[in-house]
Parts: sequence; C-alpha cells; structure tokens
Amino acid sequence: MTRRHLAFALAALTASVSTAFALGVQVGQQRDSRVYELRTYTTNPGRLPALKKRFADHTLKLFERHGMRNEMYWTPTDSTLRDNTLIYVISHDSREAADRNWKAFSADTMWQRVRTASEVDGAILAKPPARVFMQLTEFSPKSPR
Repeated sequence: MTRRHLAFALAALTASVSTAFALGVQVGQQRDSRVYELRTYTTNPGRLPALKKRFADHTLKLFERHGMRNEMYWTPTDSTLRDNTLIYVISHDSREAADRNWKAFSADTMWQRVRTASEVDGAILAKPPARVFMQLTEFSPKSPR
C-alpha cells in the first residue's frame, strides 16, 4: 500500500468513526439515549372500549406526529384490572423532548377534537394516568429499530 493510499484509508476511517460517534454509535455497540415512558390508564366502569378505540383510531398517529414512538400496548389479564386498564410504553429522543412532545400533543386541535368526541358518553379516565420515565440498561436487549 502506498503512502497516498494509506493516508486516504486513514482519512476514510477517521471520517467513519467521527460520523458514527455523531450518530450515537460507539465502536462495538449502539448507544441508545431514548427515554421510555410507561403509562397506565385507569378508566371509569365500561369505558375501556372507548379508550382503546380512541388509541387505535387516532392517538397512535397523533403521538407519532408529535415525535413520540409507539413501542407497546397492553391490557392486563388480571380479573381486577382487565376491564378498566390500559398500559403502554412510548419513547422520546430525550426527557426534554418528552416535555416538548406532550406540550405539542396537548395543544393539537385534532387531539382536542378527538378527546371531546370520544367523551360524549362520559369521561373515559377515572384518574390521571400514572407515568414513569425510564432508560435502557447496558444489559437490556436492544430493539433493532
């Protein structure tokens, strides 16, 4: 390999490593700086179907529009929770992004119309959602996203 080829290869390697670090990739592993938000909704009696319909028809799309990534959604199998509980995880680029995302989502006139329309038969939630912000551990299996 000539000196010129060696210099070119070194420059290319340096550029690749710099780009990888700028994109959040470390040599040998990918760094995940996303913040995950676990939310638990408790509905008034008989209102879980309305909440699930609102999420399926509108909320997931609105979340994505406001920078929130839909990760997973569950309903419990426990007899005491299965008829009134929705649990889900969404993620954000950072904790600061989460605050911005929720602020923008709350102000979205489409969301306000959807919420109002879904509650014509009464309030859906029995209490405000419980929420916990989380970060992946270094030993957590990473999503291929």
